[in-house]
Amino acid sequence: MFFSRKIVARAALSIAGLCAAVPAWAWPDRPIELVVGFAPGGGTDLTARALAVFLEKELGATVVVQNKPGASSAIALAYVARAKPDGYTLAMTNMPGLVSLPIERKPGFGGDDFTYLANLVRDPSAFSVASDSPYQTLDALIAAAREKPGSISYGSTGVGTDDHLALVLFQAATGTRLNHVPYNGAGPLRSAVLGGHTVIGGLNLGEVMPYHGKNMRVLAQASEKRSALGPDVPTFKEQGVDLVFASERGIVAPKGLPAEVSEKLRKALGKVAADPAFQAQMKQQFTEMDYLDGPQWQERLKGDDARLRQIWAQTPWVE
Repeated sequence: MFFSRKIVARAALSIAGLCAAVPAWAWPDRPIELVVGFAPGGGTDLTARALAVFLEKELGATVVVQNKPGASSAIALAYVARAKPDGYTLAMTNMPGLVSLPIERKPGFGGDDFTYLANLVRDPSAFSVASDSPYQTLDALIAAAREKPGSISYGSTGVGTDDHLALVLFQAATGTRLNHVPYNGAGPLRSAVLGGHTVIGGLNLGEVMPYHGKNMRVLAQASEKRSALGPDVPTFKEQGVDLVFASERGIVAPKGLPAEVSEKLRKALGKVAADPAFQAQMKQQFTEMDYLDGPQWQERLKGDDARLRQIWAQTPWVE
């Protein structure tokens, strides 16, 4: 009888051990939440929704995009930072917001609160106007801004975003001052420009190219050289303004993600990034591929942090 109890006890322990290991082996066995910190319709949202479809195929689980706009994406990032590190809560992030928000304020998260899985794409910053705007060139905008400081409105997708920092760098480079108006996403901002509520739209190239030459006009893109996705749009540098900046979009999970789950996610994201169909969809969205695996991406973000801290020291973007 004692022998039988020992066998039963050992068997129970073995089963318990197997059950404890199942989540890592069986993951994912329920829907995954992919959080976006901006309103629907912007570049980050569109990238996330395209990614979700491809990621579902790689992981064999449903990926649901959840928009949690507000505070320049800080609400969404803080939400993910506090989530259980089980692989079921991810965030589509933006650089610089991922780095700039902890520099300028206490956003409820820090750089050490995440597991970095992969960066996927980059989307150059750009200045755009409605097609009937009186400012049809960057030179015309600069001249007007110098003549009447603070009189021309400039919309961004939030304080500390690439759109806002592009404005900060532009003003420093040109000696101008625009009236900054933050919105909670590219969709609302684009509507504000088209409705005449905001003169300049700080929209990424991918967010405005579908409208360029129709009801909007892109004055300049903040690329080192003209993007192949916007070959007829001159760079700021071509027009005498030393401004290079972009939104870089990647995927993070909460800190403490199990190694097995992290590995599965990183491999899946790598496969998605290499998929010609996904690359073609990004091209349709006028978004450049910029894949970096998690550890490499995290190293690059350290350099971005140093650069943004230097900008903050010279030109703080929050008063």
